[in-house]
Amino acid sequence: MDSITAAGLWDRLTGIQPEPDLWLVAATGLAALAVVAARPLWRPARNAITIAHEGGHGLLALLCGRRLDGITLHSDTSGLTVSRGKPYGLGMILTAAAGYTAPSLLGLGGAALLSAHRITLLLWAASALLVLMLVMVRNAYGVLTVVLTGAAFVLVSWLAPAEVQALFAYAVVWFLLLGGVRPVFELQAKRRHGGAPDSDADQLGRLTHVHPVVWLLFFHVVALCALFGGGRWLLGA
Repeated sequence: MDSITAAGLWDRLTGIQPEPDLWLVAATGLAALAVVAARPLWRPARNAITIAHEGGHGLLALLCGRRLDGITLHSDTSGLTVSRGKPYGLGMILTAAAGYTAPSLLGLGGAALLSAHRITLLLWAASALLVLMLVMVRNAYGVLTVVLTGAAFVLVSWLAPAEVQALFAYAVVWFLLLGGVRPVFELQAKRRHGGAPDSDADQLGRLTHVHPVVWLLFFHVVALCALFGGGRWLLGA
């Protein structure tokens, strides 16, 4: 790649894009809320939250020095991340805590980029993260899900006009912020009825000797604070 092309790509990556009208930002938020709230829409869309959830486990496992064996994503929107290392200690705790907090924190980071008018940077960063995750996915359904999601980001970032890129980016970030809230309530409901005995909250309870309900509260606080803070950034409040 010659220096002119490289310079052009760098300028495109680090450049500032125009901010969409406030009504468009609000409309993407309402659309994301409708997807999260409506069960028929939420079921397929939840795959994206699962990608972020398992990606959070995988990233923290690597950052904590654990060996990441692989990630599987299932058609029922569940997933599993397998890593090797000490089955106790801070690294294991952080790895287990990363799943339910990852979508919300990714949404918060995305909101920060959008508030700085870095739409292209957001789209390319998301594409890069999906490529890295693809390397660790170990089942066909998971590969298909990540490839389709990554393809959407790549196509929009390279081929779509600026207005469509902005619309897509804001919709994605709103969906991460709002979609990070619902799974915690779903987990709470499952546990109330005796389900999910090996959930992240229960694993954290066994690792820390802190009741799983406390960890559920922690997940709620992270998700709601991220939604509040990220929403303010997106709306320019």
